[in-house]
Amino acid sequence: MLLAEVVAASTAVTAARGRTAKAGLIAEALRRADAGELPAVTAWLSGEPLQRRLGVGWRSLASLTGGAATDSTLTVATVDATFEELAGTAGPGSSGRREMLLRDVLARASTEEQRFLVRLITGELRQGALEGVVLEAVATASGVPAADVRRAFMLSGSLPATAATALAGGAEALAAVRLQVGRPVRPMLASPGSSLDAALTALGSEVTVEFKLDGARIQVHRDGDDVRVWTRTLREVTGGVPELVERVRALPCRTVVLDGETLALDDDGRPRAFQDTMSRFGSTTTGEEPADAGGLLSPFFFDLLHLDGRDLLDEPLHVRLDALAALLADDAHAPLRTPGVRRPDADQAAQVLEDALDGGHEGVVVKDLTAPYAAGRRGKAWQKVKPVHTLDLVVLGAEWGYGRRAGKLSNIHLGARDPDGGEPVMVGKTFKGMTDELLDWQTRTFPGHAREETPWGVLLEPGLVVEIAVDGAQRSPRYPGGVALRFARVLRYRPDKTPAEADTLEAVRALLAGAP
Repeated sequence: MLLAEVVAASTAVTAARGRTAKAGLIAEALRRADAGELPAVTAWLSGEPLQRRLGVGWRSLASLTGGAATDSTLTVATVDATFEELAGTAGPGSSGRREMLLRDVLARASTEEQRFLVRLITGELRQGALEGVVLEAVATASGVPAADVRRAFMLSGSLPATAATALAGGAEALAAVRLQVGRPVRPMLASPGSSLDAALTALGSEVTVEFKLDGARIQVHRDGDDVRVWTRTLREVTGGVPELVERVRALPCRTVVLDGETLALDDDGRPRAFQDTMSRFGSTTTGEEPADAGGLLSPFFFDLLHLDGRDLLDEPLHVRLDALAALLADDAHAPLRTPGVRRPDADQAAQVLEDALDGGHEGVVVKDLTAPYAAGRRGKAWQKVKPVHTLDLVVLGAEWGYGRRAGKLSNIHLGARDPDGGEPVMVGKTFKGMTDELLDWQTRTFPGHAREETPWGVLLEPGLVVEIAVDGAQRSPRYPGGVALRFARVLRYRPDKTPAEADTLEAVRALLAGAP
């Protein structure tokens, strides 16, 4: 398969309107790829190299483009082999070796292919083909039910591998994909609930109400003495959290997969700033480590996906919680279980919410006790309830401030995720809630993400996610989505989330007065 065919498909996907049209175009490209090419083609049409990190930046590429080939002769296999070599190049002389590899492949690329490769390598390939769209394409190309494809993807954690399995072996091969200790599962997600009463009404009496901790999501796997820890984006952080490893290694089991949160606590047992927790994972809001970033992390687990050879994903939540309670029963001196109450009445549920807020946490999560673990899905079985509405939105741009904020990038433009895979849709602006430290960070950081610089500020590539508190939303013809945020203010940036995990335009519209 020629690279030019992938570039043509990418261009068509970018121009297509709507999720179904994009998925159909990707499906056509997947059918044309042979078995060896399919993983790379799938990865490229979802916007990233198969090897993820190639050790190449904009500066290296800028000096190597130009002098394009007149004919399209590059194949997918050739480019993927070059990427593989780039990813494995390290040590003395590696910079020169990378430059030679890049110069060779770019010299053989047409102008359109050069543009595609540069955007692919630097993470700037915006086709509107999010994971969900590519999964639909895999289902269409293979003739397998979308639910089977989604489940295999969530258990394998690899979109290219799922595509290869689906097109080679169909539904039978996908059904053979199982949870594997040591390979992270994509986490089940909670939907925003409008209120505690509404969540209880929607889910009924068979629920548990648990603290919504102000920490970082973790998934921990143990196989004998080998313990590994991943974040919600499936980035491994084992080496940076030895205290979590030791706590799980001490549990009375041989194999286990735990889902939960971890956070740094102060001397009174209250959560420290979110960035203090995130600093342990090598990322903070400001890019600078707090002076006491070495504080210990405390784990709190709320789900159990596997225990001593038994997979529990498809068991109802009450079964998983019983097994979790038994596993953690001996840790009363330093509880590992997320606080909560099963089958509470209205007063008990309200007390859990009050206790969570009094403890400095975000709110509660109401969970259906009869639901299986739907990995990677943001369904209605889990609903998070906070005292104020919060949204995770994409930063689309920022304006230069004036007065006290003169010379600083201040008023940020906010976008909600387009569920059809298009560019984020602008829903408002805000400069509220920003500290001087955050303004300085934005001014330093945003130019590196700039899509375009203007006299009034910068337009950004959609890469940064910020958590915003709002009082609600209102209808507005000013923005393309027909809705605008009310009294938005910045809570924090979310380095643990990608734009693909931002809240959708539908989530913003759900805040409209009178919305169902």
